[in-house]
Amino acid sequence: MRPIIHLVIPLVAAVALTTPAFAAEPDWSQVAQALGKSGAVQTGGVYRVGFPRTDLKVSLDGVTLRPGFALGGWVAFQPMGTEAMVMGDLVLTQDEINPVMRKLEEGGIEITALHNHLLRVEPMTLYMHVHGHGDPVKLAGALPRAQPITDQGMALPGAMGAAIAINFQPTGFNTAAITGDFVLLATEVNPVINALQASGIEITALHSHMLDEQPRLFFMHFWANDDAHKLATGLRAALDKVEIKQQAASPR
Repeated sequence: MRPIIHLVIPLVAAVALTTPAFAAEPDWSQVAQALGKSGAVQTGGVYRVGFPRTDLKVSLDGVTLRPGFALGGWVAFQPMGTEAMVMGDLVLTQDEINPVMRKLEEGGIEITALHNHLLRVEPMTLYMHVHGHGDPVKLAGALPRAQPITDQGMALPGAMGAAIAINFQPTGFNTAAITGDFVLLATEVNPVINALQASGIEITALHSHMLDEQPRLFFMHFWANDDAHKLATGLRAALDKVEIKQQAASPR
């Protein structure tokens, strides 16, 4: 079986029934055992597990994409009383889409989005976003926005998918490839597009990831391979168009 199916089967087994087993803090070691991979507790008590597709060899414009750069699937759990909410983003090849989708739906996990992040990648990779509620073992998957994001009335920390992500991969002495996604309000979309394009950064996808979040969010993915300083300057100009939460300076 292909590696992604090894993730989906325990993830699906996860949604069947809910139990009051986690009236206290969840035992994340049981979740790690169910997934076959451990994660780490993030800000807000979110337990996040990464699933980079190390089995795939993907390239774009002659650049080999490292798994942690552009092929990093993940699932994250947030406690909700005796249950948990799970959200995630699975990196899939085209032939994996329908088998994975069927398994997830059979287990009661919702598919909230399916889309590309980049253009011209070989082989084509797609990203499937998932959402579910239940017993965390049975569900077995830093720039937060300034405005709190909620889904079905519950606040979503950045670790649950509401954070801006910017990744650099060196491609030469002073060049780098960049990719990632901006998390934007509708009014921020076009100002950010203009700022990125002014620095030669390509917009590769614009879409939603969730169904019921408030306020409505749009996720903008981008790509460029150019002078690293030029790209950093362009990204900074785009960030200036977004209302982001400023992190407190650490004491010296």
